[in-house]
Amino acid sequence: MKQSAVILKTTLMLLLLQRIDAKMDIITSKQDVEVGEEILMLCKAGGEGEIMWQKDREDIEDEDKMSKVDETSSKLFIKKATMQDAGKYTCMCIFDSGHRDEHTIQLFVYEGPSFGSTKTYHEFLEGTEGVMPCLATGQPAVDVHWLRNTKEISSDAGHRVRRLPDSTVLFETVKREDAGTYVCQAQIRGRAIEQKLSVSVIINAPPTLHLREKVKKVIAGPDTKVSLLCLVDGLPKPNITWLMPVAFEPSHHQFNSDRSELTVMSVTRADYGEYICTATNKIAESSATIMLHVYEAPEVFVSAHQQSVAVGDRVSVSCNVFGHPQPELYWLNKHNGRTLNSTSGPVRVVDGALVIDEVVPSHGGMYSCMAVSTSGNASRDVAIYTQPDPPNSLSVSPGPTSVLFSIKTPPISGGTPITNYVLQWRQSVTEQWKEMTIPASDRLAITSLKPYTVYTVRLAALNAVGVGKFSEDKNTRTQGLRGEPDSPVLLSNEMKVEGNSFYVPLKRTDDGESPMLHFDVRYRQDKEGTEWKEMQLPSNTDSVSLQELSYGSDYKLEVSSVNHNGSSIPAMFNFTIADQPVSRMSKGNVVAIVMVIFLVVFFVIDATCCYRNRCGLLMSIAVKIFGQKVPGLQMLEVGEGTNGEVKLKGISTPRGSVQPSEAKEQTPAKDGGRLTEITCDKAPLTKHEKKQAGRDVLTANA
Repeated sequence: MKQSAVILKTTLMLLLLQRIDAKMDIITSKQDVEVGEEILMLCKAGGEGEIMWQKDREDIEDEDKMSKVDETSSKLFIKKATMQDAGKYTCMCIFDSGHRDEHTIQLFVYEGPSFGSTKTYHEFLEGTEGVMPCLATGQPAVDVHWLRNTKEISSDAGHRVRRLPDSTVLFETVKREDAGTYVCQAQIRGRAIEQKLSVSVIINAPPTLHLREKVKKVIAGPDTKVSLLCLVDGLPKPNITWLMPVAFEPSHHQFNSDRSELTVMSVTRADYGEYICTATNKIAESSATIMLHVYEAPEVFVSAHQQSVAVGDRVSVSCNVFGHPQPELYWLNKHNGRTLNSTSGPVRVVDGALVIDEVVPSHGGMYSCMAVSTSGNASRDVAIYTQPDPPNSLSVSPGPTSVLFSIKTPPISGGTPITNYVLQWRQSVTEQWKEMTIPASDRLAITSLKPYTVYTVRLAALNAVGVGKFSEDKNTRTQGLRGEPDSPVLLSNEMKVEGNSFYVPLKRTDDGESPMLHFDVRYRQDKEGTEWKEMQLPSNTDSVSLQELSYGSDYKLEVSSVNHNGSSIPAMFNFTIADQPVSRMSKGNVVAIVMVIFLVVFFVIDATCCYRNRCGLLMSIAVKIFGQKVPGLQMLEVGEGTNGEVKLKGISTPRGSVQPSEAKEQTPAKDGGRLTEITCDKAPLTKHEKKQAGRDVLTANA
């Protein structure tokens, strides 16, 4: 009733606002009326007259519905609308002037829409098929639409989620993304009258577990912690529980907010075992196992970390290793990086102990006992210290009152650094050695000696353990004291080596206020057993040049300045002559060598022929120069014997010559003797050997 009063008051106000000359009009609050609602229509005429109401062109006779408001208006009131009240309503007025006018409006009456028993909550299992109906009703007819996120769900058969003809939503294969809120929209056909219903969809899924690591390996220790992660999935969210090999302790076991991560603090060997993660929701239950392996880091224990041993003594250091799994034990010589795996020899390993029977300086140094296993490595160092080796590569350089030692290669230290050198000297074997100790970083020189004096010197290295053996004795003679010149300077940057020749420029220095006499130069190969070669160079020389040196050799050179007062400390220089280059002979060289050999052989053969058989080219040349009597060649002399036997003085009878018994007798000579002719039946005489007139080739008195 209150609503009708409001409508009536509104209608009257509209009438008052209308101009008197307004046209026919039907005023109503709305044209779409729901079943059961009141309907109030006010008809306003343009003037006074008789007003009548019609529905669908039929007069309305029910006076309870119609009432006159004034001379120019009338109202039609329906208390509860029904579907039959829908139609066209016409207000007709017959004015007093006889004029007739009317106005018609369309009135719609609807019922609904309503959703009846439509469910507003659905749960589907992931991977299954689901349907979601919308039971919408209404009159005269209802159109149903499904919306998600304001977007209408298609009815196309190609979609996995689609609307069926009966207004049901079909989920062919339910997925998690299908969860959410859907809207069923029901609209009175042809009218802007609609209702919406929100429907919630929940997707359920059984628990699934994912392990990042099925096997976990850690090293036990108070600072070690390990996290075991069990990633769980499922809808609704599963509840996670853990089964452990040891009892739960809050201080030892910690969980994150959803218990998907278990952290074990201060891991010990007791934590080894299986950890079972179980996830449970209303759909199902699932479990997974993580295997935790706990290892113990290797530990090494040695009987001593440092041993100082005299040369020749025995030393032994034991070593024990522990861990899980049991590590292997190794000894390492850290000086050369080699593993000691021998059970025999001077340095060996016996039952895990490092044993050195007779310590020598080269045994000194750092050794390491190592434990090696799959759980890691560990080591402990052991220092073996002993006395150093004697200096070997040693040279001495005398000065006026001092002797300077030069060590080319430092001696073996014995495992601990050489801190000092002990220098000793004496003048004769009957004297006691005098000595001085000099830091290893200082200049190694014996000072305050007598000039021009022969000394025997030696030195030894000193470390934290003690003094090592002394070097071999060196004999040296100190030089003059006053006015001696300074050492010359060898300009090494301008040094030249060509073949087996050496050249280095020489620069003079202070002459000691006395004119320079000359330079003493001596050099030798840098190897044991070679002697020094010495030479002098004039005082005005500006270089040292050495010739005919040995190929592939290292040389040592010393040059001293000499004046009337003495000589300087030698300036020393080392250099190397490279290997001799290999040269290849040309074809011409080979031919020349062959021709020389041929000529030598020819000459030897020809000389033999000339000497033995009086033939050949040399014989021909000799006869041409000296005549038939060639000096020194088979001259016949009367020798010892009888019957006029002729012998060759100084030589035996040549092979193939005629023997005396076979000689032919010739006509007697002037002195009544006989001439015996000796002929060569093997080689004919040359043209130079023809008999000259009045001259015998070979004569002798019978």
